[in-house]
Amino acid sequence: EIASGWLADVGVAELAGRKPAQLSGGQAQRVALARALATRPSLLLLDEPLAALDVHAAPAMRSLLGRVLRQGDERLAGVLVTHDPLDAIALADQVVVLANGRVVERGPTREVLAAPRTQFTARIADLNLVAGHAVADGLRTADGSLLQGILAPDAAVGEAAVAVFAPSVIAVYPVGAGHGSPRNTAVATLASVESHGPVTRLRTGTPGPGWAAGIAADLTPAAVAELGLEPGSEIEVSVKATAVEVHPATPVIARGAQATRSERP
Repeated sequence: EIASGWLADVGVAELAGRKPAQLSGGQAQRVALARALATRPSLLLLDEPLAALDVHAAPAMRSLLGRVLRQGDERLAGVLVTHDPLDAIALADQVVVLANGRVVERGPTREVLAAPRTQFTARIADLNLVAGHAVADGLRTADGSLLQGILAPDAAVGEAAVAVFAPSVIAVYPVGAGHGSPRNTAVATLASVESHGPVTRLRTGTPGPGWAAGIAADLTPAAVAELGLEPGSEIEVSVKATAVEVHPATPVIARGAQATRSERP
């Protein structure tokens, strides 16, 4: 009865009589989840639990796991391994980020992903990150370029820092085109143009001068076509100072308390 209930919850009750070899990858993933939950474990180990599911099944399974971890037995703890920031945000209270086999950041999930301190975590969170040191009005890069922004309360002037901003807040223009006067404007070489969901993701080349090297910008496909952008083009990129947050650069390995319910190793 318990097993049948979990099979129904994960949407595969009608497959109860099938043998494992008769299941698709996504079906097998859901059956494996039901099997794990049916034992009423005190510790649930989840290694990419949604990776084999299609775009329609994954949200339902994510919702189910969220209910189990957050509203189920208080004795249940979860350890989740994932490369998807949505899984981490939806399922984990605490996050541990590993890069090259070592912990680079750890703390409350939303805090870590909203203000990454390393390039690795920034890529996971889909944010741009520029390194330098904090100044009164933003960040000074190693080559002396100024990226104006808003200092976080824990950022100290003169100390190593990182500036963080989303690809969606960057404006892109042909070099020399007239536009407004954002405080942060730089010239860069366009390295790649790729589809990124409903938008087109542009990325500038590295190495390059100033803060604009290696950053990503999101435009609509229509805007890319209108501007005639292609790899190798010289472009101007700009971002408002109010869209740039400056945080201490030192990875805060213990931003929060110990893991409470679920954690990404």
